[in-house]
Amino acid sequence: MKSCNGCRNGDVNFFVYLVVILFGVGSWVAVNGVWVELPIMVPSLPEGWKLPSYLTVIIQLANIGPLLVMLAYLCCKNKLNEKVIVYGILIIGAVACVLMAFFWDQTSTLFGEEHSVALFVLDFFLSFVDCTSSVLFLPFMALFHVKYMTALYIGEGLSGLLPSLVALGQGVGKMTCQNISDVNQTTNVSYFHIKPVYQEPSFPFEYFCFFLCGMMFVCGVAFTLLNYLPYCKKEHVTHKFTTAKEMYDLSEQNESSVKEASKSINPANFAFYLFLITVINSLTNGVLAGVQSYSCIPYGNDAYHLTVTLSKIANPVTCFVAFLLPVASTIVITIYVTIATGISAYIILMASQSPTPWLYDDAAGPPLMISAWVIMGSLMTFSKLSIASILRQEGKRALIWCGAVTQIGSLIGAVLSYVLVNVLTLFESAPVC
Repeated sequence: MKSCNGCRNGDVNFFVYLVVILFGVGSWVAVNGVWVELPIMVPSLPEGWKLPSYLTVIIQLANIGPLLVMLAYLCCKNKLNEKVIVYGILIIGAVACVLMAFFWDQTSTLFGEEHSVALFVLDFFLSFVDCTSSVLFLPFMALFHVKYMTALYIGEGLSGLLPSLVALGQGVGKMTCQNISDVNQTTNVSYFHIKPVYQEPSFPFEYFCFFLCGMMFVCGVAFTLLNYLPYCKKEHVTHKFTTAKEMYDLSEQNESSVKEASKSINPANFAFYLFLITVINSLTNGVLAGVQSYSCIPYGNDAYHLTVTLSKIANPVTCFVAFLLPVASTIVITIYVTIATGISAYIILMASQSPTPWLYDDAAGPPLMISAWVIMGSLMTFSKLSIASILRQEGKRALIWCGAVTQIGSLIGAVLSYVLVNVLTLFESAPVC
């Protein structure tokens, strides 16, 4: 293990790399955690399988957080205490997780219909935390060598994988299809129909919320170590330690030194990279997130859960591959995004044909859909990380813009998803049995 001088030669400090990963886990662990628990929540809530589209919109409404941070960067960057903001959002996230454990299934009448208002409000605060992390965590990594950027994205990938593994052990979504008989009290005639019967999870959703709270705490501890532990501070690109403006001043010095050592990206390429980031997040965090159940459930409940689990596993694995085999070619990245966009179009088309999409009753249907999700997600993740690594060499300002367009793209996709699912009602849920 080597320190900063070694870092410049491409080596990384394993301990610091691990701490950055733990820090990155806190980026989206709360939102991802709620998402993987949908099979437990949906049967108990009035929205049914429309719940994902509601949550997708709520997540994007929380972009008020990144907007406020961006305005603060533009108006008072020298007075902005980013450390306090990071600690603040982590505390908000931890408190929201605890409150969700007690109030997630409380419903209220809204616009004449029963809705999960408590869940929506608490999910907004969790989303506020995670969305805001996009414009705080990325710029913070300007303190470290570019090699540590991969660690942040591995952590972000684990923020989806770890809740999925816990949910897998919990037994989320396990069900059997049973032939149920109902008796008409008037005619005394029995009617038979197949109904899904969900098995009780090994532990309730409330305990899962406490797990999410614990992950927020781990993220806070990691952030503290990266800021104050001398062993971690040795891995800052510069050895100069500053006072209240440490994060901004250090990254400004890093930006200047990096630009002297490498060719700056021209404005056209910079704008194109931001456009690609917008497209990637519009699809992955918006449109596709809202239609995932429609695209997978017609192929069976097992196909749905395998898609969710394998996609989460593929995310950190892809980040590790990007660490070993980095790509800085605009052409290659564009090809990857184009292929992934084409696969996304296939997924959306199959979702629009629910409940009877192509090959829904064929043995080839489930593996094809699962593969489409995993390949698409891997290509998008690889491209996003590659672009972020390139922008890292431009300094903190470029990473701030990267985080901003990440949320803008997600917002565009979420609005589009909500219109397609809830306004135009182009998607029809398939029966799970």
